[in-house]
Amino acid sequence: MTVIRNILLFVILLSTIVSLHELGHLIAAKIFNVYCKEYSIGMGPKICSFKGKETEYSLRALPLGGFVAMAGDTDNSLETQVDTTDLPPERTLTGIAKWKRVIIMMAGIFMNIMLAIVIYSLVILGNGAYANSTKPVVTQIVADSPAEKAGLKVDDVVVGIGFDNGLKIKPSTYLELTNFLSAYDGNGSWTVSVERNGEIIDIKVEPAYNEEQERYMMGVGFSDKAIEYVETNIFNCWKYGFEYTIFIVKVIWSSFISLFQGKNLDSLSGPVGIYTTVSQSADLGFSNYMQLMAIISVNVGIVNALPLPIFDGGRVLLLLIEMIIGKPLSEKTQNLVMNISMGLLLILFVFVMYNDISRLIGG
Repeated sequence: MTVIRNILLFVILLSTIVSLHELGHLIAAKIFNVYCKEYSIGMGPKICSFKGKETEYSLRALPLGGFVAMAGDTDNSLETQVDTTDLPPERTLTGIAKWKRVIIMMAGIFMNIMLAIVIYSLVILGNGAYANSTKPVVTQIVADSPAEKAGLKVDDVVVGIGFDNGLKIKPSTYLELTNFLSAYDGNGSWTVSVERNGEIIDIKVEPAYNEEQERYMMGVGFSDKAIEYVETNIFNCWKYGFEYTIFIVKVIWSSFISLFQGKNLDSLSGPVGIYTTVSQSADLGFSNYMQLMAIISVNVGIVNALPLPIFDGGRVLLLLIEMIIGKPLSEKTQNLVMNISMGLLLILFVFVMYNDISRLIGG
């Protein structure tokens, strides 16, 4: 029964994220009066459907996907093709203003971020309190610690940390700093950027492993007043949910940058890895499961913002190039870019599946 539960939760998680992403495209398209023939949750054979005013809403057999069949959308290979013969140009994706097309393409990413904001807001509301914090100002240096040896001083304001694997963070609050460091093993050298007397100074620190905390630490302390717990209610939880989502976006984006630099690649996970994580979070309770959904939703949003033509961000990039040069790129160039993008995606897919299988065998 546990396996069935985990599979069901895995399907619900990914289906929710993908269907809301596609719903963003659908809503934006309808705002600009673009004809949408079908909105589908899932791919493959239809299980059931119903017809709205002009759009068919369907549920398909393969739950890990979805699409919106828009008139004039020739960039994606869809299971439902839209006949535009009898449609006026202004009802097609290619017949509307380019800025409207940009909004339609980015609307899916917007919905992914909004899902995270809603989840985090409701979790914070359920917790009854939210931890506000001040800037990460160092108030204590542990004697004979890596921080003291490296030259960190009391009243230094930590404005950034760079790690050996290329990952960089720029914490604006004490909690952003501690939340990240508590989830990161921290092995290797750190380049700590601090603001001191109005200047930014980069200091190389070799953190030491703390067996009690089970992580690497510099040996710095912060004031007890760095955290202030604020009582949350149905009105202010949205503000704090937004703030926390922005923090998650910053952390995930920093992780993506390190991946582009060819570092920390073994942290990549595919469907098997996500399934394992879903199973673990479900065992920890509903709140943990929902927060995992929020994190994966942010990941999906960021991936779709990447400037590759197979993603929304890449389609927007091609459109912006078209707006700048005054004409679309040649079909040959577009096909070349698309094929390169598909090749990179295939390589990435093979790599993450290798990671997943290696973890299963190793575990």
